[in-house]
Amino acid sequence: DPAAGAAEWLSALRARLTERIRAPLTPAIGGVAAALMIGDQGAVPEPVLVAMRDSGLAHLLSISGLHMALLAATLFFAVRAGLALVPWVALRFPIKKWAAAATLLGAFGYLLISGAQVPTQRAFLMTGLVLLAVMLDRVAFSMALVAWAAAAVLLIAPESLLGASFQMSFAAVVCLIAAYEGLGARLAQWHREARLPRRAALYLAGIALTTLIAGTATAPYAAFHFNRVADYGLVANLIAVPITSLWVMPCALAAFALLPFGAEALALVPMGWGIAALLRCAETVAGWPGAVLAVPPMPGWALVTLSLGGLWLCLWRQRWRLAGALAVIVGCAGIAVSDPPDLIITGDAKLAAVRDGAGWLQLSSRRMSGIAAESLIQRFGYRGTAPWPGQGGSADARCDDLGCVFDLAGRRVALVFRPEALAEDCARADVLIAAVPVIAPCPRPHPVVDRFDLWREGAHAFWISATGPVRVETVRAARGARPWVRRPERAGRDDQ
Repeated sequence: DPAAGAAEWLSALRARLTERIRAPLTPAIGGVAAALMIGDQGAVPEPVLVAMRDSGLAHLLSISGLHMALLAATLFFAVRAGLALVPWVALRFPIKKWAAAATLLGAFGYLLISGAQVPTQRAFLMTGLVLLAVMLDRVAFSMALVAWAAAAVLLIAPESLLGASFQMSFAAVVCLIAAYEGLGARLAQWHREARLPRRAALYLAGIALTTLIAGTATAPYAAFHFNRVADYGLVANLIAVPITSLWVMPCALAAFALLPFGAEALALVPMGWGIAALLRCAETVAGWPGAVLAVPPMPGWALVTLSLGGLWLCLWRQRWRLAGALAVIVGCAGIAVSDPPDLIITGDAKLAAVRDGAGWLQLSSRRMSGIAAESLIQRFGYRGTAPWPGQGGSADARCDDLGCVFDLAGRRVALVFRPEALAEDCARADVLIAAVPVIAPCPRPHPVVDRFDLWREGAHAFWISATGPVRVETVRAARGARPWVRRPERAGRDDQ
């Protein structure tokens, strides 16, 4: 298969390039350099990823519009300047269009080398359309350009519509184009009339404005998909983006040019100095108090409402566009009505997590709590973990080898670890969750969830109130009845 052979060759090429990029640098800096140049984040240490995420700089590690634009701009002006140095060529041929064509080829090579992820596809399509507009003497930036890029990405990968990458990247671009359509003429006039110091100030102000717009546009999607928002992202980007655009990416382009000659270290070492400054910035900002705001899950209807309102605001130019602000406000209010579960138990029944009155997550097993607890905190926006049993909270548990009993919203919840505790807990509990099969009838508690239920339906989440029925959601119910979701065989008894 030629396509499979080409993909395998390209994958091997990316692996070799990653090794050569990392060779002259320290492990952390080399991993970041490989992420910026090749799109391979596998070598980036976990503490670096956390610092970049918590400081609002994680977008720098994912090759997207910023990287493609910086590489294309550097290549375009370098080729055009080189052609302009030859008067015979500059006076007789359209060197601007030639530079655009050369940049388009370079951007396509960058797309292939970087792995062609969704943000990179979107960035290449938009960059390619801009360069095509330059070659055809057309307007370069417009909403139509974004629409064509989105249509192309969805034609290639329609499932990306529901992904964070597609939503965040296009939300940022749409809002930036809408904002600069209104401000572009005034900003261009300020730039023409400004001298060098003022132009430098305008450059920093432009970075701040761009970061503010893009950060505001992507924050709801970050809250929906990741349940966290970087509070100091504006400050971090004001420092990191100039370093990236003026130092790191030009060095990266020079390193690409030197790779065929084996002299890439001449550019990679200076590039490493810029990356070290980026990491220092990320670590500093991530260490500030309150750097990350954990938010509860946003309902799906809230994100849809917010998205439609944002599109209404950005696409229209008449005064009625302001009506979209109401939908945006309603969508943001969806976070306020979010209700995290009071009790979660994993599908293997080895870990139970209970929300206490202060929003902390109390865990039944410290040994099993690492990745699971982190996932739960990220998904539901809990404040963090607390020891089990709780002291003074809503989950003041009484535990022994047979199980645990605690009160939630005035109801008695029993976690049964061994069959010997079933008889007593069946008679006294309002909600019973058993890590063992419940064979005999257990009439008092409602619901009764046992080992068979957990095995068939996966992890269970419970919402428990003083009045009304207990609400239960399972992993299987959330996934739905899809052709690719296998239903386990019944395990020898009827459902409860």
